[in-house]
Amino acid sequence: MNTARLDALPGRDLAGGRRVLEATTRAARLRGLAGLDAIPEGTALHLAPCRSVHTFGMRLALDLVWLDAGGRAVRVDRDVAPRRLRTCLRARSVVEVRAGEADAFLAAGLQDGR
Repeated sequence: MNTARLDALPGRDLAGGRRVLEATTRAARLRGLAGLDAIPEGTALHLAPCRSVHTFGMRLALDLVWLDAGGRAVRVDRDVAPRRLRTCLRARSVVEVRAGEADAFLAAGLQDGR
């Protein structure tokens, strides 16, 4: 699995060995997770600011955790397939995780301190 571009991103650790990578540049946000064959287990990508994402170029399904300005989850879109578009106007950012992992990230403290 080629994850060199993910390894270069800053991030923060959550409970249970989970890690949230931060897409802090426009280029990192635009590229997102597109083109990856897999997302490393326990890894998520936080896109901020962001109210809309697409899964064009994705090879796998995602869970999307939409966060408000205070970092609280306002919605979770589960198992979003490739070639889809999702928008959440209440959100200020989104965390993309492997399909089926949203609840584990929320339980690990995704909303804490963000």
